[in-house]
Formats: sequence, C-alpha cells, structure tokens
Amino acid sequence: MTRLSRYVTAELLPPLLAGTLLFTAILSFGYFFISSQWLAGVPLGLIGRWIAFQVPDTLVKVFPMAVVLMTVVAFGRMSTERELVAVQSGGVSLGRVARPALLLGGLLTALSAFLSLWVAPQANVETRGLYWDVLTGAGLSTLSGKTVDLGNNLTLYLQGYDARTGQMRGVRVEKWQADAPRRGTVIFADAGTFRGNRLSLTSYRAYTVNYDAAGQLSTIPETDVAAFREAVQNTFPNVIVPANTTDALNLDTGLSRKETLARYADAIGADAEGWPQLITKLTAPGVKEADRQAARLNLNRKLALPFANLVLVLAALPFALRFGRTLGVSLGIALLIAVAYYLLFSVGLTLASGLPALPEVGVWLANIVFALAGLWLLRRA
Repeated sequence: MTRLSRYVTAELLPPLLAGTLLFTAILSFGYFFISSQWLAGVPLGLIGRWIAFQVPDTLVKVFPMAVVLMTVVAFGRMSTERELVAVQSGGVSLGRVARPALLLGGLLTALSAFLSLWVAPQANVETRGLYWDVLTGAGLSTLSGKTVDLGNNLTLYLQGYDARTGQMRGVRVEKWQADAPRRGTVIFADAGTFRGNRLSLTSYRAYTVNYDAAGQLSTIPETDVAAFREAVQNTFPNVIVPANTTDALNLDTGLSRKETLARYADAIGADAEGWPQLITKLTAPGVKEADRQAARLNLNRKLALPFANLVLVLAALPFALRFGRTLGVSLGIALLIAVAYYLLFSVGLTLASGLPALPEVGVWLANIVFALAGLWLLRRA
C-alpha cells in the first residue's frame, strides 16, 4: 500500500506544480500588464520585489485551480490506461487510491489558510506601499481631496502632496471623542508629513469645539456680554495657535502610512486584515456592529477559499474518471470546474452580503454544493 501511495503521489505532484507555476505566472503578468504604463524606467529588481509581495495572495487564489488540474490530469491518465481498473481488481478501493490526493488537498488547505490569515495581509500592505511610494513615486498624492479614517478617532484631509519633498499641503485633521460625539478637535495645518504611524504638522492651529455649547449661543441676549463670553469659552474650551510656525504637532495614528495607502489609494482597497485584526473586531468591546459583521464575513471568506483545495479534489475526481482521456480534454475540464467554482463562490459572497445575520451560508455555498455534487457523482461512478 505504501508503494501505491508513493506512485499516486508521484503522478499528482507534476500537474500540481505545473498548474501552480502556470496560473501564478499568468496572474503575475496580469498585475504587471495593468500597471506597466506607470512603471517605465523602474529597475527590474524593484518590479520583481513588487510582484513577489503579491505571490502569497496569488497562491491562495491559484491553489484551487492547480488542485483541479492535478486531480483531472493524474486520475484521468490512470483511468485511461486502465491502471485504476487493475488496482481495483486487486481489491483496492477508489477511496484508498485517492487518499494521497485528499492528503495533498488537506495540506494545501492548511497552507492556504496560513497564507490568507497571516502572510498575505501584510504582504498586500507592503505591495501597495512599495507601489505608491517607490515605484510610481506618487506617494500620498492619490489621497488629495479625500477624507480618510486613520484610526484612533482621527480623520485626515489634504489639499495636495509634494512627492519630491514628501510634504502634505493644506492639511485638516479631526479628532472626535468617543464618549462625547459632539465634542472634537479640528486641526488646520499648512504642511505636514506622514511617516510610519505618526503625523507631524507644522504651521498648525488647533480648535477644540463643543457643539452642544455652540447651540446655546443663539439663546443668549445680545446685551448679556458676560454670559456670551462664557458661552464662547464653553464652545471653544481649548484653542492652540503656536507663536512659532516651525513648532510641530505630532499625532499617533491607528493606521500606518502603508496601511492607509493600502486601504484608500486604489479604488479597491487591499485585503490587509489578517487573523489578529479580524479576531479583535469580533471580540473587542465597543466595535461598531457593521464592522463586526464585515469582519465575520471576511474571516469566513478567508477560511472558505482555502478549504476549496480539499473540496475540489472530491468534485474533480468523477470528471477525471469519466472525461480525462487526453491532456487537452483534461485541461479543458479542469478550467471549466475551476471557473464554475469561482463563479458560484462569487455568487455566494454576494448572497452573504445580503444576509448579515448569517453570512456563513453564502460564503460556504460553493464548498457545500461542490462537496455534495462530488460525493454524489463519485457514488454514481
């Protein structure tokens, strides 16, 4: 039995590795092709580093396709050449023959979950930071005119950005108190920098405003000067205008510069949340219900796709036994199964967004359907 497992594994590994390399190369070339017009003159080493940062996230998407190709090609060949018939004639069941494929699927499931929850989020942040700050040199200019949430109850707005000096221009920062939503501090600055998790603002003015007190200004008689002054003082309890314009105000942000670029620089933010961030949102007190639901959906998505590696072994095996006669047919069948899975997976994510009370149903829909269909087809086979 050990020799049989080694033989089947030797049949499975070449198409698995070939499929992984092929699909990874295709997706990596797609990333480069889409961004090539902004990469003129960039050293090849930096481009290679940028593509390498995208590999963990790419592998999570590629492994299910490679698993389908592995299963259809390997078992299709063994079925066509009657090797499976010979083995079963000797009293070995199909389940026993397929055990190495299931083992490989399980190993890839564990690897994909690790990449998806721990490696890919940080790599995605590095990818966007490298792209905007180094490859294109645009830096924070893509955030000009936008108001972005930096965490720690801070929001940032900038009118412009000088990529040559790394200086933001026309900066406005708002900091709102969680326990007093109508009381906050607004900071205006002529210039500033954003490095790591720190904003450094110069030529700034800071105003703490109590909007509850501001509403009382209109009720004070014009003749009561003392009461009006007191109300103004309550409305603006703290005003800071430094005498020296070179003095800097430093603020710690929840998101780092790279994380901010990853979330807001592109039309579609990078997937930058891993296990620590998602678990914090799911368990920490004071988290908004919408954020908690989004984290719940995202965590299930990051687990469901890796489990596709195991599910698709079951789904692809009956097609391999019936249709995997030649390499060309095997490739076609593998692509059809992979495309069908990803289409149903996308539909499931759409359904999950509309089912906030139970997003797991939509997220795991593709895995459930393909697992049941695979088991049913195997019984018929």
